[in-house]
Amino acid sequence: MTTDVAPDVVVVGAGVIGAATACFAARAGLRVVVLDRGPVAGGTSGRGEGNLLVSDKEAGPELDLALLSRRVWREELGEHGALWEYEDKGGLIVAATEASAAELAELTRRQRAAGVNAVDLAGPELAAYEPHLAPGLAAGAYYPQDAQLQPMLAVAHLLRLARESGNAEIRTGGGAEVTGFLHGRGGRITGVRTAGAGALHAGRVVNAAGPWAGSLAGLAGVRLPVEPRRGFVLVTEPLPPGTVRHKVYAAEYAGDVASPDAGLASSPVVESTASGTVLIGSTRERVGFDATLSLAALRALAAGAVGLFPALAGVRAMRAYAGFRPYSPDHLPVIGPDPRAPGLWHAGGHEGAGIGLGAGTGWLLAQALAGGEPELDLGPFAPERFEREERF
Repeated sequence: MTTDVAPDVVVVGAGVIGAATACFAARAGLRVVVLDRGPVAGGTSGRGEGNLLVSDKEAGPELDLALLSRRVWREELGEHGALWEYEDKGGLIVAATEASAAELAELTRRQRAAGVNAVDLAGPELAAYEPHLAPGLAAGAYYPQDAQLQPMLAVAHLLRLARESGNAEIRTGGGAEVTGFLHGRGGRITGVRTAGAGALHAGRVVNAAGPWAGSLAGLAGVRLPVEPRRGFVLVTEPLPPGTVRHKVYAAEYAGDVASPDAGLASSPVVESTASGTVLIGSTRERVGFDATLSLAALRALAAGAVGLFPALAGVRAMRAYAGFRPYSPDHLPVIGPDPRAPGLWHAGGHEGAGIGLGAGTGWLLAQALAGGEPELDLGPFAPERFEREERF
């Protein structure tokens, strides 16, 4: 990209959302500059499990986005899937009690009506999918559309594809930190100020700053209630193939994610990787950007995993890590232009679903940024919706 020409779009954030937006916008012919004060995938995208899920989504806008995003990962980006270790591994939700089994059956009914392939399973049928599961579970559901990829590889290659289009430039490190916005007539945002290069003019600015999206919006004078929600992941030593075959999680997981509680919550999530290690989640708590190791969280992870897979009781954990998911109070992402600050667009608030929703988010934003009609209605994701809700 010619550096002496102002870009059409500045994307703030080099995680999966920013990378997908940059990739598709550049492919659409827009000149793009991506800015990040840290390294590529240095935030939420480098601290997750790489899940592409439809199983944990209720029928509605988020599920619609998940189904679109799954298509984009598999079709529009399908030829590159091996680069980021894309795997259609499938997901398995398990219910321990008859009450949770009944709730799960109702969830799958709603999801099937919305286009999800969900297979109801009786308790004795679960062993055919996961031989090492704990016995005595009441029921389950199998989701062949659930998938996984390696998120840091996905981000790196999406940005490479953006650069190879000839329309994108990536700037990282302290000099790329956005310290403010440029304004034109009527207060319209016309670019950003950076710590190292000063003013960078642009037609539009996309806020893809993950858990820092609220702070960045504040620099533009608008309120965006996106904040960090901390989560831990345990990583085991490599295990024999087939120890865990799918992404497996308890039926209570979706409810825990949707909870507004700020305190520590945990529901077991267990899945293998291509290298043989097993990833164990998940916890969530709102503690700001405090990355202090929490023994209570790690104990909850270990106990939950062993409850689902008793064979993990004797397995060693190699490491644990924490990440900050961009939490939105209504659990819907924020995607689209902000009428309160013309020229500013948002792409954030995906919480722990950013990898799965990332391709679809970038796809839709690129369509809108290029002047087209987005494939999905962005209305439910409108950034000003929080102000509308507070009036009532």
